[in-house]
Amino acid sequence: MKKLALHWKILLGMVLGVLLGFAASSIDGGKELVQDWVKPFGTIFINSLKLIAVPLILGSLIKGVSDLKDISKLSKMGGKTILIYILTTVIAVSIGLLLVNTIKPGNSISEKTRTDLVSNYTESTQKYKEEAASQKNSGPLQALIDLVPQNIIGASSENKNMLQVIFFAIFFGIGLILIPEEKSKPVKDFFDGFNEVILKMIDLIMLAAPYGVLALLAALVVESPSADLFKALGWYALTVLIGLLLMIVFYMTLVFVFTGKKPNVFINGISPAQLLAFSTSSSAATLPVTMERVHEHLGVEEEVSS
Repeated sequence: MKKLALHWKILLGMVLGVLLGFAASSIDGGKELVQDWVKPFGTIFINSLKLIAVPLILGSLIKGVSDLKDISKLSKMGGKTILIYILTTVIAVSIGLLLVNTIKPGNSISEKTRTDLVSNYTESTQKYKEEAASQKNSGPLQALIDLVPQNIIGASSENKNMLQVIFFAIFFGIGLILIPEEKSKPVKDFFDGFNEVILKMIDLIMLAAPYGVLALLAALVVESPSADLFKALGWYALTVLIGLLLMIVFYMTLVFVFTGKKPNVFINGISPAQLLAFSTSSSAATLPVTMERVHEHLGVEEEVSS
């Protein structure tokens, strides 16, 4: 496996995980074996990626902003980023709606399974309904209020508060730009070294990525409560894959038009992050890998990737 590229290793791990799950489901005690001795390694892999998400954001963003040396560059870069983000989001949402209404992956679930799922997850979905209701009743500027943390230590304690961490990192970086260089240099040197350590930690964690996704998918297969649910998950996975392929084509077109780079350069560079996102369904876990691949393998300047 050493000669294989990382994205092929992850893809192989996904396939082997599904096969292992099916094999374990067909034998007595197989489900318990996977849950007790295989799934924990997948959980450890996800936790290790989430562990470094906040340190990565703090280190890379503070370094990236402070290296600009000119606040006007930050506003120009931010404007372009928001514009591209809106464009790609609109395209992604449109593709998703088109595919899900065409393929309809949930139609293969029987009414009995549907009823069981509703009863099993009523308690957890109620929390999201309450959050949605509170959002509906909040004022138009609530999003801006939520962006500014009361306590950066508290905001850093949960990955769901990532925007608050980003706000603090940008604010901190702007502060470094505005003070004399002789006073900011020790702080910048610290975050330069800190950022390099975090990137190396990502490299080490990614060595375990094929085995982590194998464990996660094996557990997913054995824990599937019914065959028709797993069939629906298969259709859902197919829908996501088609959507990803269409988005990759769109991204490759953008990359080629604006940078002149060949599609295979983009694919080889970003594939591990895409496959990790697909297999873990976790943006927090995928974020460190995405930033590392963009900077180390696609040649994007660190102040831009940050």
